[in-house]
Amino acid sequence: MTLRVPPRSGLTLLTLLFVLYAGVECRRPEPYYGRIIGRLTQYAHGIRGTAYAVDENTVFIRGFAYDGTGPDAYFWIGDTPQPSPEGILVPYPEDYPSRDPPVLSAHSNSDILLRLPGGKRLRDIKWISVWCRRFTVNFGDVFVPPGLDPPRPRVLPEFKRLAHGLRSGNISVLDAKTFYIPNLHYDGAGPDAYFWVGNGSEPSPFGTKVPNEMGSLNPLRGYQGEDIEIQLPGKLTAYDIDWLAVWCVEYRHNFGHVYIPKDLDVPPALGQTKITTSSTTSQTPYSSSNNCKEILDKRLQVRWEIQGDLIQITLAARLRKEQYMAFGISGAEGRPAMLNADVVVAYWDNRSNQPRVADYTITHLAQCDGERGVCPDARLSGSNDVVLVSGHQKDGVTTIIYRRPIAAKEPMKDKEVLTSRSQSVIAAFGPLNSRYEANAHSFMDTTRNDVQLDFGALNDNTCVGLAELEAGGPAPWPARIIAGVSNFTARIGPAGGRRGYTPITGHPSWGIAWYINDMLIPEIYVERGKTYTFLVEGGDDRTNPAKFHPFYISDSSEGGFGQKREEDQRKQRVFAGVAYDNEGYPYPTAVGRYCEWTHKTTDQSSTSETFEDYLQTLQLECNEGEPAVLEWTVAHETPDLLYYQCYTHNNLGWKIHVVDPGTQIPLPGQTGDCSNFAPLPLSIIAPILTAVIYAQFR
Repeated sequence: MTLRVPPRSGLTLLTLLFVLYAGVECRRPEPYYGRIIGRLTQYAHGIRGTAYAVDENTVFIRGFAYDGTGPDAYFWIGDTPQPSPEGILVPYPEDYPSRDPPVLSAHSNSDILLRLPGGKRLRDIKWISVWCRRFTVNFGDVFVPPGLDPPRPRVLPEFKRLAHGLRSGNISVLDAKTFYIPNLHYDGAGPDAYFWVGNGSEPSPFGTKVPNEMGSLNPLRGYQGEDIEIQLPGKLTAYDIDWLAVWCVEYRHNFGHVYIPKDLDVPPALGQTKITTSSTTSQTPYSSSNNCKEILDKRLQVRWEIQGDLIQITLAARLRKEQYMAFGISGAEGRPAMLNADVVVAYWDNRSNQPRVADYTITHLAQCDGERGVCPDARLSGSNDVVLVSGHQKDGVTTIIYRRPIAAKEPMKDKEVLTSRSQSVIAAFGPLNSRYEANAHSFMDTTRNDVQLDFGALNDNTCVGLAELEAGGPAPWPARIIAGVSNFTARIGPAGGRRGYTPITGHPSWGIAWYINDMLIPEIYVERGKTYTFLVEGGDDRTNPAKFHPFYISDSSEGGFGQKREEDQRKQRVFAGVAYDNEGYPYPTAVGRYCEWTHKTTDQSSTSETFEDYLQTLQLECNEGEPAVLEWTVAHETPDLLYYQCYTHNNLGWKIHVVDPGTQIPLPGQTGDCSNFAPLPLSIIAPILTAVIYAQFR
């Protein structure tokens, strides 16, 4: 091929090489099934298909065909020179309800995933066959090429530790879509944090959210040494991205990341990756979805959340011992019909002290006899398409979370969950029989009127009771007051969740705030004409925005002077902590080492009745270096209300009250209402306040 470059086209040699490289570079052909083993050779019964090595334990057969008429045929592997009776049976499907593996059924153009049994690896075998045991006949086979090197998982470094206590063990790329993150720690205090992937040299706002280990796209909770598995959404693969991060979307901050190498050679994502993560038994008891309805005379609370091709349902009720709660799609539209309904029965198994869920079909209004009635799908030779997520019992309430497919996997037994309009649902309470299956319920314990839910809704919440208590949350801590003090420390710490920064200030928080004299955003009182010293430990590493928080004083309740446009900067009055260079550009002056109050485990703000209790759950971590020293002499014309803030970020600080000498101030625990002021001037009460407030936090 001859490539001609037009004269004066502006296409430089470097550009040309880049274009050529971009045109030929392809990390992985699509679709990718793994390392090819070969085509199955047909000897009988229409055998055909192409085999691939997915990993060292898994084989994928693309386009498999077999007429199904062999009386005792199975997939068969061995290490003899030719297929023989000395082989090993490979069960398909892998999960089967009977004691013995099922005989291979007919296939016309199926994709088959085979997991080698007994810890066998591809290096241990020489062939794969479709073999009839009864007549010792080989219907078709393929031989494993000598020296075949299957794709393998890739181990990466741990998350880079930047903010919010994020850390982990070495992260593994298990297949093209699956990441395994062991020993994950994160304090959960970021308000809008997600697993986040994208391209470029550093994590940036131009990324994609990755569902958490439960498949949810809700903001991340806290983790305390858990092992989790996450999967990339849609058609995205590990070959398409440069990094995986924990990222705060609202505040555009990177809490930590790991880079994805360019030379990946991991298994394709064909559904073969199945690991149990430690987080599956440690989830929060309620789904964080905002969809919630109460039915059955408000005795059953139903929450739901769409998660890709699945829907996650949370049922909560006060169940008696050996009682179930059932919920599902009505057997008829526009009315509550048990007959032909598709429901899930959920209960607490007191024998094992574990939650249970089962997929039911109602073919007759009678107890299941193994052929018809109110039966688990599995008893009718169907599949149990519901998966338990978690459950717990607390204060007399049983809460069980499960997932089921949106689509009807078995049209004769399942019903589709509609996401484009409302549909009729049914629910019931009833006793369990001796098989721990649903028994007949009373008339008063079932849906008597048409109840419709819109499963595609985003914020359909009419719950009271439990939902109202949950939404109300814990009471905020009272604001702290510092007065009569001329020396301050300014450090970073967690925002205190629903008791701290946001309920105190009314402003959104991205999870951290200023701790002045080791108190969360106290209100500071200063006198005009006096000089005050702040030892600032907000970070001096400009390359890590999550730990670079210069301190300054302004009349802005929002702060963030350094990130504002010039016209917005002019709207702020700065009183300390900002200077200007020879060209008129501002820069922060209170830049010192980084000290942060961090969670010893996860955020315990919701269970800490007082801030003092909360402080006991934190630990102070400081980098090497020296604090910055900011001295501020309060001018006589200074306004009555100012704010200490962060130069690089919004909403980290709070109020500074500027008063004249002798002005009365609030006592600790009082509000700023003038009617509550103490009848003593600041100069007299200062020693008392210093001893009572400041000293107790040193």
